[in-house]
Amino acid sequence: MPTEPPAGPAAGTNPADLLLPAARESGRTAKAATSGQPTPGPPVPSGRSGRPGTAVALPPTAPGPGGAAPVSPPSEGAGLIGFRPGGPPSEGLGLVDFGPGSRRPLLLLLATAALVGSIVAAVRIGTADTGWSDLARVLATRLGLDVEPLPPLVDSLIWDLRLPRVLMAALVGASLAVCGTVLQAVTRNALADPYLLGVSSGASTGAVAVVVLGIGASTLGVTGGALVGALLSFALLLLLLRRTGLDSVRIVLTGVVVGQLLTALTSLILMASADADTTRAVTHWLLGSMAPARWDTVVVCAVVTPLGLAAAWLCSSALDGLAFGTDTAASLGIGVRHTRMLLLVVTAALTAVAVATVGAIGFVGLIVPHGVRFLVGPLHRVLLPYAALAGAVFLVWTDALARIAFAPREVPVGVITALLGVPLFLLVLRRRGEL
Repeated sequence: MPTEPPAGPAAGTNPADLLLPAARESGRTAKAATSGQPTPGPPVPSGRSGRPGTAVALPPTAPGPGGAAPVSPPSEGAGLIGFRPGGPPSEGLGLVDFGPGSRRPLLLLLATAALVGSIVAAVRIGTADTGWSDLARVLATRLGLDVEPLPPLVDSLIWDLRLPRVLMAALVGASLAVCGTVLQAVTRNALADPYLLGVSSGASTGAVAVVVLGIGASTLGVTGGALVGALLSFALLLLLLRRTGLDSVRIVLTGVVVGQLLTALTSLILMASADADTTRAVTHWLLGSMAPARWDTVVVCAVVTPLGLAAAWLCSSALDGLAFGTDTAASLGIGVRHTRMLLLVVTAALTAVAVATVGAIGFVGLIVPHGVRFLVGPLHRVLLPYAALAGAVFLVWTDALARIAFAPREVPVGVITALLGVPLFLLVLRRRGEL
């Protein structure tokens, strides 16, 4: 006998808002999904309507929202989590939504204040001591106020070196965090990151080819070469995975292979065509450093990063659907192919601009999205802005640590992020049962 399908979304509700990214479920939820019976969860206060709601696990054969095609279950028993209005998220995934009068405005205000405070504090950190009054006088001078100017050396230290560097760290951190968040949804892989998937290595190869060999220097420039390299590396990754699919471990292993291939190609270009000074400078740059940041590069990043974040945020509902796979996204009316291509180009552009400016910095796109997702939940219209703010704060302080850890020598910031990111990478693998 035909069974009554689970209740669809309420009128006026975006179907993608009812989805959460696929996550490994408990044995009780997986067993209930196999038997085809929805399993009610405990009533909790709703984040949107204020009424109690219940989380249910949709059976694998349940029709999609609005009577669309059946929703195929995710691989490895992850299960689908559907939410009636007011339902809670699955364990460890934070809050699904913040309703009117909730703490979203307060949390956003605190995150923004933390970023501004971090930028101001990080400008003072370095081998040369500067005070709050020095920073205030430099800014007042640039605004045309009637204040006594600082000595030229101190003024140049703050305005030409430290302030562009700190702002660049914030912009690059936001870019990489957004890239990691998008890639984890598009590939349905919690380990996706521009560095691990070889995108950063491709951007590095493209930038080095322009700088050392002069390929396309007059038409592309360093940023254009990095963009072409990032797109080609991602195309190679997808080509190698076309038969096997986007399995969690396989995509990371293939990304590592692509990254090593492009790293070797970069080294070959340097050894064959560059002199000793160029090789030393490019090698230090490839490790990731904010030292080359100047106002002209800050302006480029300040234009590209908000545009990339806005493009990703406008696709937030599509990202919620893509996190469950192409079949589910298509059943929700999402143009999977075009949306995925747009998001991959946005990710490649953000990564290319970051790499062309400060080199390859790994693991920011892996560390930040997981932490933010735990705090605010997996819906991308909420997750993306908070990930950008958290990534900016994280890289500002990581760069500050790189400046003072072995002062007066400076450690490349990519080394610090790798030291922090590798343990988290292993932790994620272990929690997913793949280590």
